[in-house]
Amino acid sequence: MYYVKKTIEVAMAHRLCLNYESKCCNLHGHNAIVTVFCRSEKLNENGMVIDFSKIKETIYNLLDHKFVNDVVVFNPTAENLAKWICESIPNCYKVIFRESTNNIAAYAKDSDATI
Repeated sequence: MYYVKKTIEVAMAHRLCLNYESKCCNLHGHNAIVTVFCRSEKLNENGMVIDFSKIKETIYNLLDHKFVNDVVVFNPTAENLAKWICESIPNCYKVIFRESTNNIAAYAKDSDATI
């Protein structure tokens, strides 16, 4: 099995829709750090699991300098964003979404869900 990992920082804004009062319901921004993990049993015709630049391009196109509520149809929590990113990148099996220094969420397609 081959593995690659790419970390990207994006500037984004969102607001959460919660069933309790929270300052996160207000528009606010993050310089989020997204770490993408991909794997494949075989390398592609170029000898890669996936080109690192394709991962970066996908993340930037999805999130960078965006008001995420206008991009997605779900509540843009860190957990939901991690899953959405994972599903948007070929061969991705895990995403760690670091909203801030102390707020980190992860999504993994299998039991490797550790942060």
